[in-house]
Amino acid sequence: MGNPVLKGWRYGAFIGAVVGCIGLAIYPVIISPYLFPEKWKQQSKAIREQNQINKESIQPGGMKVWTDPFDRPGKPGAN
Repeated sequence: MGNPVLKGWRYGAFIGAVVGCIGLAIYPVIISPYLFPEKWKQQSKAIREQNQINKESIQPGGMKVWTDPFDRPGKPGAN
């Protein structure tokens, strides 16, 4: 027999399935933390407290914990 080739709606369904699978895979890793950052910040804080992890003590080379260099008074969205 011949080489099976996807044509028409089957090709569209195949591409849709691939895109859907990629979307499902990246949602919990990329999209959810981007859309709901407060939930992830609270979860990270709770996990660090539960495991007694001090951010300053795990910094490599005694470096300072990262802070936003553009976080200054008067910045839109700043507290």
